[in-house]
Amino acid sequence: MRAPSDPGRGPPECQGGGETSDRLNDCPSSQWRPDSCTSHSCRHPIAKVKMTAIPVAPPETRWATPKRVSLVPLVALIFFGVSGGAYGIEPLFSTSGPGMGILLILIAPLIYSVPHALVCAELGTAIPVEGGYYHWVKRGLGRFWAFQQGVLQWVCSFVDMALYPVMFTSYLSSLISAVAPGEHVLFEIAGLKIDLNWVICVGVIVIFTLLNLMGAGWVGDSSVVFAIICLTPMLILTAIGGYHLLTDGINPVSQLTAEEGQSTWNAFGSGLFIVMWNYSGWDSVSTVAGEMENPKKHLPKALFWAVLLIVVGYLLPSLGALAVGADGDNGWKSWKDGAFSDIAGQLAGPWLQYTVTIGGLFASVAMFSALLASYSRLPSALSRDGYLPGWVSKESKRYKMPMASIIGSSVIYALFCFSSFSNLVIFDVFLTNIGILLEVAALIMLRIREPELERPYKIPGGWWSIGLITVSLTAVSVWAAIEQYDEEGAKAVILCLIVVGISLVLYPLLSLRKAAKQSAALDRAVANGTVPGEVYGLSGSQRDSAHSDKAAAATGTDSVEA
Repeated sequence: MRAPSDPGRGPPECQGGGETSDRLNDCPSSQWRPDSCTSHSCRHPIAKVKMTAIPVAPPETRWATPKRVSLVPLVALIFFGVSGGAYGIEPLFSTSGPGMGILLILIAPLIYSVPHALVCAELGTAIPVEGGYYHWVKRGLGRFWAFQQGVLQWVCSFVDMALYPVMFTSYLSSLISAVAPGEHVLFEIAGLKIDLNWVICVGVIVIFTLLNLMGAGWVGDSSVVFAIICLTPMLILTAIGGYHLLTDGINPVSQLTAEEGQSTWNAFGSGLFIVMWNYSGWDSVSTVAGEMENPKKHLPKALFWAVLLIVVGYLLPSLGALAVGADGDNGWKSWKDGAFSDIAGQLAGPWLQYTVTIGGLFASVAMFSALLASYSRLPSALSRDGYLPGWVSKESKRYKMPMASIIGSSVIYALFCFSSFSNLVIFDVFLTNIGILLEVAALIMLRIREPELERPYKIPGGWWSIGLITVSLTAVSVWAAIEQYDEEGAKAVILCLIVVGISLVLYPLLSLRKAAKQSAALDRAVANGTVPGEVYGLSGSQRDSAHSDKAAAATGTDSVEA
């Protein structure tokens, strides 16, 4: 978010009569030059260096305007960033029972989804910049924690994003058996089998990488089409299942838990861990805020409608599917991922079975596409802040998208599509909830340190509401960590600690590299008698996040200042 100053002259303190920081990146304007500082108290170390004029083209010629994400596509992006429809909710019922499953679909949003969505609405409208939650944390907690947020969530995406192409081939294999993993091996490389399944996964990744290179606006528009395709089969399933419930007099929630001996608490706990996966990701769309059409107005509305759409999208198809009963091949006691296709076949015949399967195909690729738009902005943001090489954030000439960031992320996701990496998903929930708690902490610190910050949407209820949100999200996150430890053992904890440890070690190393690089660039510029604007780290897209750089520096949390 830009500082409230003249964009052509720099911050107020550099316009005369005030003090200014020694940090070069305290100036929030990409067009400001040191020779505009006329104040006798300005302490910029290079303020008196002779400057070389740098022509600045008008914004409309220097930056081509990419296609913006309007309200309806924004709802669709959030929908696929979080849910994608009822596909994948089936294990909830075989684990916790029909009664508890329906209760969890209704309760989980109140204690997990809505609190997180409220946090995203306030921070996303107050700081609507490319990079989203990375910049929220940087402005609220400082560069160190922002680095952890960016790196950990990007690493989390390695295993998370690999699931969706695999999910696509899983649905496809129910139609074409040769697509099943290991069914049709094409060749081997050093003992690694390359089969048709993996090649199709790569094909899916390539197609939607190309779409993402056109910008979030195109991804959003395509997501609207995909949402219609995904939701239509579920609406039909709901209608036919509801008809059977009414005509046959079936009570879909007559049994609370999965088994008679299962305790209510066990059913609730096991089911909540499952449903959390289906209700996470409300912050995903924030990283493309720079490509939204009026994010300060549209983001809260989009989050509201997405919450309703997702809850209803889980609730109604689940109720309709429960018309098959508890026992039999398709009874809810045996439900697992992808079971809705077989349920549809039992309720209405092969035509609906194929229709639901096709819906699942589109849901999986739409989730991959929407989340690629989100996650690929993280390495770009890290690059703009100097932690990764500059070429990572280099933008394409036509669409102004970070090409290397998008393509590089996709290559990593393709490698993680190999089945040998699938077990790494066990640390996904750990890292996701770490990110959520950092966002809550940033919200609190910004409320304390920057009460004057413009907040187009502000969480109602003041500190009482923030306290409830903090307690709720913290309790659920801690409980999820305990539950995952109980299910996966020490392996999940060890993997998580390894990833976090690497991130902690990387920060000082990359910060030193960043500081050395900027110092060398400054020395060269002073020696030459010219100081290009890029020395300030404020060129191009960085002008949008410069104010959060300034606020981050003020927190004093960094061990190395750039």
